Amino acid sequence: MPNNPLQLLLDNLELRSPLPKSDREAILALPYTLKSLAPGSYAVREGEPPSGCGVLVSGFAYRQKLTGDGGRQILSIHIPGEALDFQNIFLNVADHSVQMLTRGHLAVIPRADIQKVAQHSAAIAHAVLVSTLVEASIFREWILNVGRRDAKSRLAHVLCELAVRLDTNGLAEDMGYHLPMTQAELADALGLTPVHLNRVIRSLEADGLINRSKRELSFPDWERMRDMADFNDRYLHLTVQESARQVAVR
Repeated sequence: MPNNPLQLLLDNLELRSPLPKSDREAILALPYTLKSLAPGSYAVREGEPPSGCGVLVSGFAYRQKLTGDGGRQILSIHIPGEALDFQNIFLNVADHSVQMLTRGHLAVIPRADIQKVAQHSAAIAHAVLVSTLVEASIFREWILNVGRRDAKSRLAHVLCELAVRLDTNGLAEDMGYHLPMTQAELADALGLTPVHLNRVIRSLEADGLINRSKRELSFPDWERMRDMADFNDRYLHLTVQESARQVAVR
């Protein structure tokens, strides 16, 4: 963990929106409270007014919605460095929940303070907006994944997405990584039963598309895995925009 955990947030924002020095300093100067959370703990709870914006410093989290009878749909996975509640900094009630997948730490920034820096700096506001828009892009891809891809491509796509996101943040080695989800959680992200999911995992292994040791994953043939997944990382928007580069050098 860095001396200032908000450095992780700054690094994540600058993947897509480089910031001038004064704005980088403003983000690092934000007040925060560091919290340790157990697996299953809520970082955001549906129906409650948001009071702060949590930055995931360590561990993994997931965004979810529940049906009236308790059925769970996992909507996205969050990795260290990501803000968990940019979506609610200007809304007065949370319309979904975010829970921890694993034990981890959150740096919680008071809502008023994150609002203030976003309103004061056009570059910071742009970075926050881009981050929120990328989350929306991921949601769209996950809707397509659950609605139109078959079970095998569906699983392969989520595994490829995690590989690219973790690798971009220096959290994977040759695209291999520790999968932070149980099969029940992964099934709820894919709209499958755990039994069906287990069959699909074994099918990917039998085809030589993944190697698995408990939750450690690697991909013997990355390009073939991408083809199976129908995976194109365009929706992750990892190429820095030219206008953002120009802002950063001012």
